Amino acid sequence: MTQFGKIDRAFFDERIAPNLGGVREDVAVGPAHGIDFGVIDVGGRTVAIATDPLSILPALGFERAARFALDLVLADVAVSAIAPTHLSVCFTLPPEMTDEQFATVWETIHAECRDLGVAVVTGHTARYSDCSYPWVGAATVLGVGDPEQVVRPDGARPGDRLLVTTGPGAETVGLLATLFADELELSEATLSAAQERLEDVYCVRDALTAAAAGPVRAMHDVTEGGLAGALCEMADGAGVRFEIDRAAVPVKPGVEAVCTHLEIDPWSVTSCGSLVLAVAPEGVDAVREALSSRGTLVAEVGRVDAGSGVVVDGEPLSHPETDPAWDAYADLLERRER
Repeated sequence: MTQFGKIDRAFFDERIAPNLGGVREDVAVGPAHGIDFGVIDVGGRTVAIATDPLSILPALGFERAARFALDLVLADVAVSAIAPTHLSVCFTLPPEMTDEQFATVWETIHAECRDLGVAVVTGHTARYSDCSYPWVGAATVLGVGDPEQVVRPDGARPGDRLLVTTGPGAETVGLLATLFADELELSEATLSAAQERLEDVYCVRDALTAAAAGPVRAMHDVTEGGLAGALCEMADGAGVRFEIDRAAVPVKPGVEAVCTHLEIDPWSVTSCGSLVLAVAPEGVDAVREALSSRGTLVAEVGRVDAGSGVVVDGEPLSHPETDPAWDAYADLLERRER
């Protein structure tokens, strides 16, 4: 059976990591499990760089779908604490996408990039016969900044405190409740609360706000593998132990109800918009206040100790083998087509 989502770590370690082309001294951070960006040193400046697929879901409306797709791409550079500055975007459009629909997508991307100070520097746009929604291309983001600014997801140190924004499951719940409302046998109030979670999927400004308020020692966005995956990747990369209090982790309305209904673990599903931050003790209050002033839900959920792994309420937490959001999406789609 084909496993959807990112390739597993074993394949990455065996087939990808040993085969990375030429060796260059200017590559300060290259591909690694759990790190979503690379870093190049150029003339005393740092260039943080990341590449991601572009996903457009017409059912969200083209404006909202475009903003969602762009934020996901920009976030992988923003979590480096270097503000995104340049964008290269490739669109391989499905034949049924009209010029007017694409114009909405492009104008939304332009407006958001203008607001963030991101320049579109190159790209490619065309329609091809075998292309289909939601995967309509890919983009590369660069952030040019000071080498001293860079925050890595593997930078946590013993003594740091751990913060989580938004909480687990928001993206998955928001998307599934919006795309498959008729297939979910839930009350109108629960569905409405779940659908509102789509407003929680944006984290670029949160990442930059936290980094500016810091000191932030490590930062990771919660994507495939969910909160459990992000915590495990950060602890493993830094060679430290994360002690987590489950009750302290924030959970937005609608998340538990939808996840229980679908029999999926909210800690294991992708949740764009949520961040895990390791913050030096003296910076915790400043980071929390800065994020709260933006209206972002943030909570202190644990600490970093010497050791290894992630422990939640005294029990070890493992990295999810797969992200159950993929199967939940497939099951609901099958339910609709019956």
